[in-house]
Amino acid sequence: MQVIVVGAGIGGLSLALQLHQAGIPVRVYEAVRKLAPLGVGINLQPNAVRELTELGLGDELAQTGLSTQKLCYFNKFGQLIQSQKRGIAAGYKWPQYSIHRGQLQLLLLRAVRARLGNDAVRTGLKLVGFEQDQHRVTAIFHHSRPGESIQDSADVLVGADGIHSTVRQRLYPAEGQPRFAQQLLWRAAVETEPFLGGRAMIIAGHFHQRVVVYPIGRGAQSGRLLTNWICQMSVPGEAPSREDWNRRVSKEGVLAAFGTWRFPWLDMSALIGRTADIFEFPLVDRDPVSTWSAGRVTLLGDAAHPMHPIGSQAGSQAIVDAKALTVALLSAASPIDALHLYDAERRPVMNEVTLRNRRFGPEAALQLVEERAPNGFARIEDVISPEELADITNSFAVAAGLDLQSVNERPPFGAPARSL
Repeated sequence: MQVIVVGAGIGGLSLALQLHQAGIPVRVYEAVRKLAPLGVGINLQPNAVRELTELGLGDELAQTGLSTQKLCYFNKFGQLIQSQKRGIAAGYKWPQYSIHRGQLQLLLLRAVRARLGNDAVRTGLKLVGFEQDQHRVTAIFHHSRPGESIQDSADVLVGADGIHSTVRQRLYPAEGQPRFAQQLLWRAAVETEPFLGGRAMIIAGHFHQRVVVYPIGRGAQSGRLLTNWICQMSVPGEAPSREDWNRRVSKEGVLAAFGTWRFPWLDMSALIGRTADIFEFPLVDRDPVSTWSAGRVTLLGDAAHPMHPIGSQAGSQAIVDAKALTVALLSAASPIDALHLYDAERRPVMNEVTLRNRRFGPEAALQLVEERAPNGFARIEDVISPEELADITNSFAVAAGLDLQSVNERPPFGAPARSL
């Protein structure tokens, strides 16, 4: 059996490594000619770190990212709502890592090329279509430089090509553009002094205006950390055009909205002011669909479940998708049966997480506190009870497969590979 993967992002490269470990030949195609360490920070949850560790990447993750020890929720005045232990400190057998997305992608790319060969990832080839019959699926790619098309056939085609997935568009041609939540995110990374011990992630504010800040690596200067920050705000009007996603913006507009956000442990005005490059993104997702799989074709990661970046789910769940799809291919009687099995296991879970994230997911407590105590509070217990806070956190963790039992007690990957 052979598999074609469209997209060399976190999900597609993780899938290549999982398939290789299972003894399934795989080829990865990427539209970009040269992969570069683009983007800013993401968080890898313990369920995803477990999968990458079982692929032999644990040491490299530890060297590249930072293990997150706690997550703190604050209101817009910097008053503490809740502090949660994370990763090993919370009882997981694996850490939670805050890491630069581009560095993680290159880490995975190096591993794929080292294990599968340099030709395992072919770049500069954009998928333009595919055809399938009862025996094979044939993908058609356009080469960016020669301007010619090539074809490749396999038993399975996986679309891991992001929120603007060509594979998904072929499966759902009437779907249209992503759904804009009428919020913008301003994102950047800058070296700064550690705050709250240097291993904390903070989220402050409420649904319509909030900041997210966490360190993602060691800085070039001694004692400093490369720190990822996000300022998110509700805005009127339509979504920016796709060409304006990830565009640089001036810091003046960000300072106008968040320049007064100063806490004893973090000065957002100073953080924004010392940042050289700030990028703007619309907050978007897509509606859940009725199936990810059609015959020998399926979806993975953001192509399957593009969601709001709430609860640090998107990258982590793409890695879990890769594991689930590999196990399904090893378990089912045929590739088509395997894709149905994968769809039945992962899609309902991810559909629920996508919809929960539209309602602020595990961060719903921030909005409740804003509505109940817009002018701040003397005691958080007078605003929201510990039991209500725990219920919000735990119900999301169970829904997303992040509870301790699900992560710690799952049998390790090790099923023998077999031909289908």
